[in-house]
Amino acid sequence: MLPRLAAAAPALRVGPGRRFERLADAARAARDGDLIEVDAGDYRGDVAVFTQRRLTLRAVGGRVRLVADGQAAEDKAIWVLRGGEFEVSGFDFEGCRVPSRNGAGIRFESGRLLAHDCRFLGNEMGLLTSNDPEAELVVDGCEFAYNQRPDGHDHQLYAGTIRALEVRASYLHHASIGHLLKSRAAHNLILHNRLTDEAGGRASYELEFPNGGVAVVVGNLIQQNRQTENPIMISFGIEGWRGPRHALVLVHNTLVDELGGGSRFLRVAEGSGVELMAVNNLLCGDAEPLQAAGTGDWRHNPRVERRAFADADAYDYRPADARAVPADAVACGRFDGLELAPRVEYRHPRGLAPLARGARRAGALQQTAHA
Repeated sequence: MLPRLAAAAPALRVGPGRRFERLADAARAARDGDLIEVDAGDYRGDVAVFTQRRLTLRAVGGRVRLVADGQAAEDKAIWVLRGGEFEVSGFDFEGCRVPSRNGAGIRFESGRLLAHDCRFLGNEMGLLTSNDPEAELVVDGCEFAYNQRPDGHDHQLYAGTIRALEVRASYLHHASIGHLLKSRAAHNLILHNRLTDEAGGRASYELEFPNGGVAVVVGNLIQQNRQTENPIMISFGIEGWRGPRHALVLVHNTLVDELGGGSRFLRVAEGSGVELMAVNNLLCGDAEPLQAAGTGDWRHNPRVERRAFADADAYDYRPADARAVPADAVACGRFDGLELAPRVEYRHPRGLAPLARGARRAGALQQTAHA
């Protein structure tokens, strides 16, 4: 987890009547360590490149909506970030299109980035990274939806071969042919998110780690619907192994398959010596069981019917009551020093709720709809 960045200098203010009316002008004027505050409202065609060593960008007074309106920084994205430590919060990135068909809300090329409370809607790619092996990305409380390339091979969030990716309390939905989340990062923490196809969504994989690596996936709601482009929900290593270690840890996730007929919750490529662990996951649907993926630690991954949820048709996957999902979770221990038993759960939309008694049921959501 990246520390939040603290700006020491007075804020550069952006907005109508301010010193900077366009964010692109503030980007050129900002120095290392500055804070840029942007007044709420719509900013059209206001694209920018940021190369400062430390920079904080913050929406003020409400959301800032950045609409590409036919423009793209360096023919890549609404924003291009490289080289420094960046914190970004409160921005919506919409409608980026470029000749390469990889127009993103943010193209993150190097350094460290914390994106908090941002939305990526209707671009060709949502947030796209480069392949800098030292880069680190944290996505916290963000939304990704309806990002689509003309050829359909879009991804809502796509991390390249960076050092580390952490995604938490975020909502990824409505992909078209591409994946909800695809990561080639060496180390991944995917914690307490909602990754759901939903009505009209046509995602391929909901979650993919094409080159393996280390992936700890805890407390997520993951759903594929009948229009999916791929019957597999989670894929690991299918494009070839890269790096010295490969481990996939699935703990306290709720996996809902609506496709049936040959679908799979998990596919793991052969030949990697991969460490596999799946404990206290709650499964719904006719997909093959998790252990079909290979040899691993497969403990207490019960399967339930849709009626076990409060309202599966509305994607409310809270247990309907205490009997629908019993409080019989098993101890899941630690992985590389990380305590795996959740102390929080996803709260829609894009939030977390504390668990005073910890995780006692299989699945991502512990609090029942009815006592």
